[in-house]
Amino acid sequence: MSILSVKNLLKQFGGLKAVNEVSFEVQKGERVGILGPNGAGKTTMFNLITGFRKADAGEVMFEDKNIIGLSPEKIANMGLVRTFQIVKPFKELTVYDNLKIATLSAKMKKEIRNEEQRRIWIEKIAEMSELSDVLEVNVELLPHGFLKKLEVAKALSMNPKLILLDEPFAGLTHQEIEPISRVISRANEVNETTIVLIEHRLKEFMKLVERVVAIDYGEKIAEGTPNEIINNPKVIESYLGKGGADLVDS
Repeated sequence: MSILSVKNLLKQFGGLKAVNEVSFEVQKGERVGILGPNGAGKTTMFNLITGFRKADAGEVMFEDKNIIGLSPEKIANMGLVRTFQIVKPFKELTVYDNLKIATLSAKMKKEIRNEEQRRIWIEKIAEMSELSDVLEVNVELLPHGFLKKLEVAKALSMNPKLILLDEPFAGLTHQEIEPISRVISRANEVNETTIVLIEHRLKEFMKLVERVVAIDYGEKIAEGTPNEIINNPKVIESYLGKGGADLVDS
């Protein structure tokens, strides 16, 4: 069952087509990766899907509702949330309070009836996100790896049906990536949250996703399993330049 359907999505900036009639679908419960070099249009596409930018043309269906033109807040309250490449914690607050703010949305006010339920929910998300030990710690004292986990946890605190993760591994060491991979997998498998992920760290990215949509210069150039994508000549060329596929085969 499709939870997200993107059809002929188009966004131009002057004469540049940042997203050029891209179409793809995401099935409920999937972990889908969006792959492409810098400047390929990946983050712009996330912005269009989540209402942070207005599409020039095309359709975005979330649970069979066209969400083009809706505000980010309305889209989030429908159950489609996102993270950003740059962490944005609420400074001078604890991890607990950061997660609490995320539960004050209109959607979560309907799901959480009182402060006791809120505390139980926050502690559940903290445990899932491996943040239980730092719940009462001021976020400004946390290392970058914990702040990246917190960014994912804040999104999960809204109990989303679908979460778009924009480069959750950016700026992290290999040791810091593994915990976030576990959090994402756990959210997908335990909470049944559908995941769409942008990432440049190919090894970790390919281990985490089940299906990949590859784009370059704003256009979809391939779609398939991780194994199919890493062996696709167009994808290889987009990363290594013209003739890149020949270099891999040689």
